[in-house]
Amino acid sequence: MAEPIRGKRTEITAPTPQNTPATTAPISSHAQQPGVASIQEEDTARAAAASIFAQNPQMLQMIQGRLGSLIGRSSGYVESLPAPVRRRIAGLRGIQKEHTKIEAEFQEEVLELEKKYFAKFSPLYEKRSAIVNGKSEPTEDEIKAGEEEDEEAEAAAEGDGSAKTEKTANVPDDVSGIPEFWLSAMKNQVTLAETITDRDEAALKHLIDIRLEYLDKPGFRLIFEFAPNEFFKNKTISKTYYYQAEAGYGSEFMYDHAEGDTIDWLPGKNLTIRVEAKKQRNKNTKQTRVVKKTVPTESFFRFFSPPKAPNDDDEEDDEVTSHIEELLELDYQLGEDIKEKLIPRAIDWFTGEALMYEEMDEDDLEADDFEDEDDDEDDLSEDHDDDDEESEDDVSHHSL
Repeated sequence: MAEPIRGKRTEITAPTPQNTPATTAPISSHAQQPGVASIQEEDTARAAAASIFAQNPQMLQMIQGRLGSLIGRSSGYVESLPAPVRRRIAGLRGIQKEHTKIEAEFQEEVLELEKKYFAKFSPLYEKRSAIVNGKSEPTEDEIKAGEEEDEEAEAAAEGDGSAKTEKTANVPDDVSGIPEFWLSAMKNQVTLAETITDRDEAALKHLIDIRLEYLDKPGFRLIFEFAPNEFFKNKTISKTYYYQAEAGYGSEFMYDHAEGDTIDWLPGKNLTIRVEAKKQRNKNTKQTRVVKKTVPTESFFRFFSPPKAPNDDDEEDDEVTSHIEELLELDYQLGEDIKEKLIPRAIDWFTGEALMYEEMDEDDLEADDFEDEDDDEDDLSEDHDDDDEESEDDVSHHSL
């Protein structure tokens, strides 16, 4: 199995094309929210239950099986109501069906509206691409409008006491276009940055455009265009996201699967694999040899080889299935971030201004991401001796 993507966000739920969650959380009043005491009691009870189940896994399996058999089953309450009441309930269900039809019409019109305005955006994206790649220059009016926005941003930064960091770019004055525009924009977009390795950057420096196109049926395609480079022969590498034929609850378009182009790697340049070398000793002759094998490795370009959803017939254990589902959610989230964030506001990601509008919810941060300061101090105070001696069975990794 391929190595998991670094820093994956397992809590993400794949949204709909309108960036809404696949399942809508019910609205609750603040009066219903638990207080600190109740949360602590709940945590204590959960820990006690976990301890019991850990000691008796058969009990856990029995309870899980029982709960699974209850899903979708009626409690019997509705069936016990008088016939006139049941008729009214049936009538409400009929009304709900009409509501669902209207919701489906709404979602279809929203998608068509997206396509309509995307057609208006497309000339702007083409103009942006021409400027980025040195084929044209912005007009004086466009430059003036951009400079006015810079002045407003600088004034706002001075007002809140933000310090401006001075950096000097090692770029000649006569350079064509904007060097490494898309690579820089991607590295500022958090979810994308987590997938880009140092080796990937050498290839992504040749990325000259990222485009979007809608499919005839619900879905979209992301197209990455590259200048000639020493890594692969492809001029473009695309990835297509498809939605399910059946609408989800609320008539939203639901993500089904994604397909990516095959990358035609040049010899020894495949960034999605590495060569692993291992020493072996013959038990009889005592001679040693080095055995090399190719194994998957982290890379942004694995984005074009999306994970496959497990089938109902697959005999995968729950842990493997859960891991695949997490990868699928992350994969779709990356596609949505490129579609909804990176492409529309690429210049803001390039400059880093878009980061000011990204909200980091504390709920998105896991407890494992934090450490006590005292622990850090203890770690710094300890002396760690590195063992430089390598055994014959040690593995060394060599980049292609």
